[in-house]
Amino acid sequence: MRTLLVLAFAMTLLPSVSHSSVTHQPFGKMPDGSTVEIYTLKNQSLEARIMTYGGIIVSLQALDRHGKMADIVLGFDSLDSYLAGNPAYFGALIGRYGNRIAKGTFKLDGHSYSVPQNNNGNSLHGGTRGFDKVVWTAKALPNGVELTYVSKDGEMGYPGTMTSTVRYIMAGHDLRIEYAATTDKPTVLNLTNHTYFNLAGQGDILKHELRLNSEKYTPVDGGLIPTGELAPVAGTPFDFRKPTSIGARIDADNEQLKLGKGYDHNWVLHNGGKLEEAAEAHDASTGRTLQVLTDQPGVQFYTGNFLDGTLTGKGGKIIGRRTGFCLETQHFPDSPNHPNFPSTELKPGHHFHSVTVFRFGSR
Repeated sequence: MRTLLVLAFAMTLLPSVSHSSVTHQPFGKMPDGSTVEIYTLKNQSLEARIMTYGGIIVSLQALDRHGKMADIVLGFDSLDSYLAGNPAYFGALIGRYGNRIAKGTFKLDGHSYSVPQNNNGNSLHGGTRGFDKVVWTAKALPNGVELTYVSKDGEMGYPGTMTSTVRYIMAGHDLRIEYAATTDKPTVLNLTNHTYFNLAGQGDILKHELRLNSEKYTPVDGGLIPTGELAPVAGTPFDFRKPTSIGARIDADNEQLKLGKGYDHNWVLHNGGKLEEAAEAHDASTGRTLQVLTDQPGVQFYTGNFLDGTLTGKGGKIIGRRTGFCLETQHFPDSPNHPNFPSTELKPGHHFHSVTVFRFGSR
């Protein structure tokens, strides 16, 4: 019976599509001498390279309307460059808690917890050493790779030993990310991926068109912490219910845009915990499209506002402002401090499970 259940679970992961090859090789060494590997998932329409340090998507090649492949994600050429500093979290797995926690404090079951303040007095993306800065244990899967990391009780101030497993699966035009986690004490979690996309492969992303299937978003204060309000997008620059170029209103005279220096906000999804389309982006110059499907209640749309040209990316190219956008599927920022937000608590004996799909195409 157990074997049948495992097979049934595996079949839910993989649609009936062409096979993707999976290879891996060393990508460099950590300061302690341990080896970091990079896994390459490849089929006729996609190629993704994912390394065990930070679970980072280092590159992602996709076809344009003419059948030409190009790398459509931001990042660096070498492990040493990531180790020297990845302040933008290019391509990384984010945890234990993605996005922000106000003042680095929260309460859980009557206990108060403090986590590192690493972003204007708040905690961002799990603290000073989040899941983006650890080496994950990897094993190859049919069409993909499985990464595992055990975060010990008290790491970065979070309670409970939490075991996280993330699977990257390539199937046809899809790169599927499946997140799972368990804990031995009550804790909070918000796992996501922080890939920056540029469907043109170069230049800024302001002419990309975006559609977000959302009627509300969560406004923020000066520290980019949600106020607790679920505000309607109608009549605001946050209304992407119809395809709209990213740059059309990004510099509008709007307080929320000024606070984020552009878009850096959480949109509210109403998928009922089922895998549904959250967003679609399109680059007219190449025809490339990106659909994002998720079962999470929110998605953070970020337009690379804090990229400032001080980082040198792949091929020696300077990474300028707004040259990539993120669609981070997630629970809402600062949820542990907002009882009205969907809960991010994980209890012993319970299993967290979530799926996000990046689906690529062209037209």
